[in-house]
Amino acid sequence: MATFMFKRVLIANRGEIALRISRALRELGVEVCIVHGREDRLSLPVRFSDFAIPLYRSNPLDSYLDYEAVIQAAKDVGAEAIHPGYGFLAENASFVRRCEEEGITFIGPSAEVISLLGDKIEARKAMEAAGLPVARGSDEAVDDPEIARGLAAEIGYPVIIKAAAGGGGIGMQIVHDSSAFESALHLCQSRAQSAFGDNRVFVEKFIEGAQHVEFQVLADGENAIHFGERFCSIQRRHQKLLEEGPWLSEEIRADIGSRVCNGARAVGYRGLATFEFLRDKNGEFYFLEVNPRVQVEHTITEMITGVDLVKLGICIAAGETLSMSQDEVRFSGHAIQCRFNAEDGLHFVPSPGKLWDCHFAGGRGVRVDTHAHIGYEMPGCFDSLLAKLIVWGQDRDEAIAKMKAALMETTIIGVDTVIPLHKAILDEPDFIARDVTIQYLEDHPNLLR
Repeated sequence: MATFMFKRVLIANRGEIALRISRALRELGVEVCIVHGREDRLSLPVRFSDFAIPLYRSNPLDSYLDYEAVIQAAKDVGAEAIHPGYGFLAENASFVRRCEEEGITFIGPSAEVISLLGDKIEARKAMEAAGLPVARGSDEAVDDPEIARGLAAEIGYPVIIKAAAGGGGIGMQIVHDSSAFESALHLCQSRAQSAFGDNRVFVEKFIEGAQHVEFQVLADGENAIHFGERFCSIQRRHQKLLEEGPWLSEEIRADIGSRVCNGARAVGYRGLATFEFLRDKNGEFYFLEVNPRVQVEHTITEMITGVDLVKLGICIAAGETLSMSQDEVRFSGHAIQCRFNAEDGLHFVPSPGKLWDCHFAGGRGVRVDTHAHIGYEMPGCFDSLLAKLIVWGQDRDEAIAKMKAALMETTIIGVDTVIPLHKAILDEPDFIARDVTIQYLEDHPNLLR
């Protein structure tokens, strides 16, 4: 534990991640405060908090996005720090600056680092300078269609056009030949402007047959260590569904791990970060982005390393330096996480409603992170994540068998979920053979048919 620890921390989030942060704070002896909208007034993280501050807004999202109200709530209850979790304000540099101005600790990196990493062009340049591998692409925003088309021809088709301020796959356009380039460029610029208020885009080589691999990093502003990789290729609409780890050989893990730590040190990173990569069919890695926050799938790393990442992130924010060295990070077994989204598994249409029955699996090596319970009203205005089921096995085969057993034991009645899809994936031959790319669901359209 840090020599100094906060007395009181405000959680600016909801759902399972708010409950996860609350547990970490309690273990550190910290009082738990939380803001909440009308829809979450009876939720578990609100009920289990020491101080709950209602921020009711006509638009439910504003209860968690109005950062002046969040900061005022922290001041009203005397919270010394704010934990943003993921989503909402977690990557909002303006919010972080306001926290700094008010003398409130933001549990995460500085506003300058968030701004740098939030600009995909600048992040790409910074990480390339730090020695991370990047795909061929433009070093600056492209605007002129003729110049951009010439750059695409030089890179070689297929290429992908991305929003500089983007995230979550919004606006990305894959282009296979020059005839479709200009319309794709204008479409990406338009969507980037609409979604992010910034129409800057850049062009990059599209990695065909890619796998999505990410590395977990913890840094204290000067030093950094990594906790290995997670494999996250099974996705719908660029959102992950099933994640697992470890995935790489020890040699490759050591190489890429060393590079991501160099990247964290190069920007003076403090806190938890996830460095994301695409890996092509030849095994080459290409830097994608840095997520400057705790990830939904941090649970996998916790299962295979035995560390509490959320607690470590809080301790760093409280002023502690890294409490362990890279040599002390140990990996054991294999872990798989299945996200339970309240949506149907065929078309991924949200399925809000009341949980009339709800039972989650247990037993050795089984973990459930959820805010769900019998009688819970799943709102339709927020992300559809209802629960995360994580299992640990001595190897991948045991982890798959354990996950299948845990899914059979799970009951959720009242909303549709993607549990049937997870069951189908776990039995699918390509998944079992580790023959998985980011196109997995598109390549297996009949999983539920």
